[in-house]
Amino acid sequence: MTSGEADMADRPQRTKLSGGPGMLLVWLYGVMVVGAVSRSAYQISTEFDRAPLAYSLSAIAAVVYAFITYTLVRGGETARKAALACCAAELVGVLVVGTWTLVDPSAFPDATVWSDFGMGYLFIPVLLPVTAIFWLRRSRTAVAAA
Repeated sequence: MTSGEADMADRPQRTKLSGGPGMLLVWLYGVMVVGAVSRSAYQISTEFDRAPLAYSLSAIAAVVYAFITYTLVRGGETARKAALACCAAELVGVLVVGTWTLVDPSAFPDATVWSDFGMGYLFIPVLLPVTAIFWLRRSRTAVAAA
C-alpha cells in the first residue's frame, strides 16, 4: 500500500446525501434555485421599488436553495448538519411568509417564492424542506447503523 492509499484508507468516508431519494432532492432544489434566482433577479432589476420586501425575500430564498443544493451534493456529516439547519430555517421562513401573506396581503404587493406557502410553485416550497429534513435525518440514522 502506498502512502497515498494509506491516507485514503485513514480518511473517514463522506456520507453521500445525493444518493437514492437524495438525488431527487438535489434536482428539485436545483430547479428552485433557477426559479428563485431568475424571478428575483428580474424583479429586483426592473421594479424593486414596487415591492422591495417581496423581491428581497425571493432573493434570500434563492440563496437558501443554492446553499442546500450545494450541501446535498457535497455530502459529509458537516454538510448534512448544515443542510438540516438550513432546511429548518427554510421551513420557518415559508411558514412565516406564507402566514404573513394570508394575514396581511397588503404587505406583499407582489408575490414571493414563499407567498401563500409556495402556491405559485405548486406548494413545493413548503413540501421540499419537510421532505429534505426527513431525508437528512434518515441518512444520519443509516450512517449510524452502518
